[in-house]
Amino acid sequence: MTLVSVLAIALLTVGVLAALLSCLGMLLVRDAYDRMHFAAPANTIAPVAIALAAVLRSGLGQAGIKALVVAAVLVSTNAALTHATARAAWVREHGRWTVAPDGEDRPRAGEAGPA
Repeated sequence: MTLVSVLAIALLTVGVLAALLSCLGMLLVRDAYDRMHFAAPANTIAPVAIALAAVLRSGLGQAGIKALVVAAVLVSTNAALTHATARAAWVREHGRWTVAPDGEDRPRAGEAGPA
């Protein structure tokens, strides 16, 4: 086994373990906000490690470049998706989010989210 193969297997193992441990963590917590924290390694570490393993095994050919592009898209959209999910969970718990007359974003007073 060459050094490149060992590194690729190690990166693939890191990526799979990050995804599995993230899934296990999301199953064990009850709060949506805590689940978002446990999803972070699966959304950042796993795609980068798996893409790097693919590049090590196949080089910078078509498959390697596609793996890097997919990892870049997953990592770059993670922040926006997490923010949207957190905001939706907050609105569900506390009610509609509106812009107040003074221009500040805040929930409308007295509104509660669905039970």
